[in-house]
Amino acid sequence: MATAHIDNDTLIVEIEGLDRLWTLKSRLEIPLRNVRGATADPGVIREPKGIRAPGTYLPGVITAGTFHLDGERIFWDVRDPAKAVVIELRDERYARLIVQVEDPRATVALVEGAIARP
Repeated sequence: MATAHIDNDTLIVEIEGLDRLWTLKSRLEIPLRNVRGATADPGVIREPKGIRAPGTYLPGVITAGTFHLDGERIFWDVRDPAKAVVIELRDERYARLIVQVEDPRATVALVEGAIARP
């Protein structure tokens, strides 16, 4: 699971607990100018994942780490797809962050509200 918060003009995604081990990441910092938007998407788990490198993938159990698909790098940290949020990025190492959060609607509102600020 992950938590997201805004610090000045930066979106910070903190990876929690054992997910740090599965994803090999503890924190992602993204300038808000590079965040295109966020959506709650429980169906995203059915999308092709591509090639895992590095990370953890047990179908139906956990998708975590870095995956490469169609020339894009995508970060996953999802065990419960009902709580999945997709954060679209530009000009960043990852094209998308797909993370499980406690409250997807609140996380989407946080991100969308932050990028809408002048």
